[in-house]
Order: sequence, then structure tokens, then C-alpha cells
Amino acid sequence: MVVPLSEKVAICYNSALEKKARDLVVLDLRGLSDVADVFIIATVNSRTQAQTVVTAIEGALREAGDKDYHIEGYKTARWTLIDAGDVIVHVFLQETRDYYGLERVWADAVPFDATAGLEK
Repeated sequence: MVVPLSEKVAICYNSALEKKARDLVVLDLRGLSDVADVFIIATVNSRTQAQTVVTAIEGALREAGDKDYHIEGYKTARWTLIDAGDVIVHVFLQETRDYYGLERVWADAVPFDATAGLEK
């Protein structure tokens, strides 16, 4: 089953929030990247919390019928990535997020409203 982009973003975003991820940023990369349409960036306080967030997102995607995704970095959980095709979720420990600065790298991206589609 193909889950529409805005629904997939909302699923990932809300699942991360439910597990207390913080400082969530959702970036619309359409027209800027061929890698994905949307990046979701979240910060967690521990490796255990990172794994909990990723597990929750994975479960919610499966429940929505989306089984076409790949997870990287789950074991070390300093930077865990869920590649769900058009949506990529980055779950970082704070120091790792600060170091890589994805928001700075993708500064030209438009913020994406995770519950209603594009803001602009």
C-alpha cells in the first residue's frame, strides 16, 4: 500500500512526539534533493530513547500499510535513520545533531507542516 506523503509525515512526526522526541524539524526537500521529499529531524536524550522512537515509527508505518523502509544505526543509536522512500527520519542524540547540523546543510528547505501539508 502506498501511504500519501502528508500522511506518512504525520505518522512519523506524531510517533516521535509520542515517545518524547524533542526539537522536531520537518523540511520539504522537493526541488532540492533527489534523495527524499521530506526530512524529519528529531533529538532524543539517550540511545534507549532513540531505539524506542524508531520502533514506534516503524510500528506506525507498518500499521498504515507501509512496509517499504530501511533502518540504519539502530544498534549504536547516536544517529538513527529511517529511510521510508520519500520521507527520511533522522533521530539524533543532541551532540550528534549539533555536529552534523542537517538544518544548516538544508537551509534552503521549506518547513513542512507535519499535520496539514506545506505551510507555504
